[in-house]
Amino acid sequence: MISRFKIAAVLCAAWACTTAAAKPPAPARTDTTVTFYDSLYANDLPPDSFATLAPVFVPFGAGEKLVFSVQYGLVTAGEATLEVRNLAAIGGRPAYRIISDARTNDFFSKFFSVRDRYESYMDTTALHSLRYEKHLREGKFKRDDAVDFDQAGHRAVYKDKTVPIPPRTQDVLSALYYVRTLPLQVGQSIALANHTDGKNYPLIVKVLGREHVKVDAGEFDCIIVEPILRGPGVFTQSGRLTVWLTDDRRRMPVLMKSKVVIGHVAAILKSYEVAKKK
Repeated sequence: MISRFKIAAVLCAAWACTTAAAKPPAPARTDTTVTFYDSLYANDLPPDSFATLAPVFVPFGAGEKLVFSVQYGLVTAGEATLEVRNLAAIGGRPAYRIISDARTNDFFSKFFSVRDRYESYMDTTALHSLRYEKHLREGKFKRDDAVDFDQAGHRAVYKDKTVPIPPRTQDVLSALYYVRTLPLQVGQSIALANHTDGKNYPLIVKVLGREHVKVDAGEFDCIIVEPILRGPGVFTQSGRLTVWLTDDRRRMPVLMKSKVVIGHVAAILKSYEVAKKK
């Protein structure tokens, strides 16, 4: 049960249920754009098969807060939040400070406590990631990581290494917010450049259809998307992840489900606050 909660915690924070597979570090490459598209070709997914979309509207802003109940089947295991906490400056550029927290409830914490926080700093103009942090507290396990994205220099800068990255790279949290800005149409597939844990990989977002859903926060007409992590030998998909975004200008995630061996893990929106007016 706890491992399934951890899947859902990552689901809300990074909206992708994946596990890193062991692999020796790849040789450094200088053409980072080719690195990204090579990965697409390796999966028989040529770059020109994807929609090239420009953001049409930024539906979020400082003050937006989404609170989810994390459930396995009918059992509530904890709570997760997605929040645009405030505006910050990274390298002199204004950024949305996006925070996701995931935590077990009091009952499950007696057996295994999870208190994870993820932070993404997203450029308010270019809408790509400038910095990403992970602060993990899971049982006795503790880990803190951070990476700064030099988008002009195409580099991901860690405290102990520098990794070349493709243009317009997202982290897994900023990718969700970027997708919210796009004019999504059923049948589209969209490829985004992503970087996490020292590796580049494409995130494919398929737009599956539309559905009316009822959650604790209310009833919503939604557009359904499926994010798929691609990267042979680097990441493996752990079950299917489906996300319901409101089919309006807000593109607010209200439901996220990940299929597991028995049943599914879900993050269900129970309350929300809209962004503060500028």
